[in-house]
Amino acid sequence: MARARLCMTRKQRIIEMQGAQNATPVAGSVACCMVVAASVMMAGAALRFADVAAAWGFHARTTYGDPAKNTYILESSGTGAVIFDFDNDGRNDVLVANGATLEAKPGEGPGLLLYRNEGPGRFREMGASAGLGVSGWAQAVCVADMDNDGDTDLAVTYYGMNRLFRNLGGRFEDATKAAGFPVAGTRWGSGCAWLDYDRDGFADLFAANYVDFDLRSAPKPGASPDCIWKGMPVFCGPLGLPKARNVLYRNRGNGTFGDVSGKAGILKPGARYGLGVTVADFNNDAWPDIYVACDQTPSLLYQNNRDGTFLERGAAAGVAYNADGRLQSGMGVAVADVDGNGFLDIAKTNFSGDLPSLYLNEDGQFFYDSASAAGLGAHQLLGWGVAFVDVDEDGWSDLLMANGQVYPEVDRSDLGEKYRQLTLLYRNLGGGKFADVTASAGEPFRAARPARGLVAGDLDGDGRPEIVIVNMNQPPTVLRNESPRVNHWVRIKLEGARSNRSAIGARVTLMAGGRRQIAEVSSGGSYYSQHELALHFGLGAADRIDRIEIRWPDGKTELFRDAAADRTIEYRESGQTIRN
Repeated sequence: MARARLCMTRKQRIIEMQGAQNATPVAGSVACCMVVAASVMMAGAALRFADVAAAWGFHARTTYGDPAKNTYILESSGTGAVIFDFDNDGRNDVLVANGATLEAKPGEGPGLLLYRNEGPGRFREMGASAGLGVSGWAQAVCVADMDNDGDTDLAVTYYGMNRLFRNLGGRFEDATKAAGFPVAGTRWGSGCAWLDYDRDGFADLFAANYVDFDLRSAPKPGASPDCIWKGMPVFCGPLGLPKARNVLYRNRGNGTFGDVSGKAGILKPGARYGLGVTVADFNNDAWPDIYVACDQTPSLLYQNNRDGTFLERGAAAGVAYNADGRLQSGMGVAVADVDGNGFLDIAKTNFSGDLPSLYLNEDGQFFYDSASAAGLGAHQLLGWGVAFVDVDEDGWSDLLMANGQVYPEVDRSDLGEKYRQLTLLYRNLGGGKFADVTASAGEPFRAARPARGLVAGDLDGDGRPEIVIVNMNQPPTVLRNESPRVNHWVRIKLEGARSNRSAIGARVTLMAGGRRQIAEVSSGGSYYSQHELALHFGLGAADRIDRIEIRWPDGKTELFRDAAADRTIEYRESGQTIRN
């Protein structure tokens, strides 16, 4: 009952902060908090990962600012990645966003890095030849089949002008202007995600914006108190720089988009320093909500009103601040039902010297930050990419976090900080508890790196996700899980028909071995990145699946029974099993 009392205390604090001290708590909130601890034991096969990036052909370095010093905040953000099958050959490919340097002239510099999967363990970089040789300060990448033609299209946010690339069957064309996106002015686009917010069968695009930043007039390091960190002159911002506003583009279904930010309520909360973006149905009403991790401003939870508008309720829900009601520097975001109560929870990475956030979802309306109680307080690194991945396939989502400082200058200081930092792995013990297994997960978890984006997906066809980490001014890291496979699993791929072709927003509820698991097909997430659209479930000892319920993005459900484990199953909307 102690945990239930803690949940109620969090909820009462949130209600009081909103000036509603006499409000009645939501019915069943105590029951939602009472999660039975899992019978997951640390005994068993040890985790073991290997970095296969070089062997698999991931050689190209990203370019992002000066690797030795950062004069402006623009040089610090880095980029993300996405795992998707761009040429429809049945194998997942990897796209890594790329940046620029202050010295580069417009149009000069490297383009996006597209690694084509040519068979297990063989990748070839072909971004320029695929039509993605566009240079600039790229930020986030997110994908969806925006026109439902069977080819996955690509959105890339930039400092300057966001871009939309239409997939023509394995080659991309820049469709930014033709689609009606702005091609003039300068904005700092940050995290992005596709979602069908109005459930009309076409994927819409949400893009966060970070800072209203002008490189020509930006102050230099040490120019004000906002440009000094622990006594060291550093780049200025974000505090002291103008905040930016987020944007929502509605897909009209004819190849064009319209800005509905004002009409949909996206602008109503005002400006923020927005970074990571994720989309999920947090209150189980079958409509997608939007969460934005914000830097030094309250993070945002846009709840879908089911009428084309959103209500921002991050503070009311308990996901805008930390457990003590303080602002944080939020970076990346991940979503999973980590405690098995049937509601999706949120993990958020933050700046160094702070805990990551773990917002456990009590009942769809209220969350509480359980990071400390969950066991996530051992390290206080500067977090970026983050993902829930069931690395041991026991049916409980484990947590990965990529870390790296923003100031390269710390390596020449005596502040006790390092620019390169460890990637962390926490094993889910059930009941909202985690154990730090970083040190025992293999050599790649003992290597420090200047990480930013992190993305998960199956690259070698064995059904188990690989982890790709984007590093500042270095080639990416590719972590292959080489642990002994002692548990069962299933990988589920969905294709919409009435709904958007990518099935973004679909929820899968799976029953196996007496346990229920949920997961959603989602765009965005992590830091500036997007995981593969297929869903990976660990099944523990269960070698068969009792039932698979699919709630498609339009709200309709389909039920499939008695499926074998240890395979990829593909379902097309309207009751068709493509491959089993």
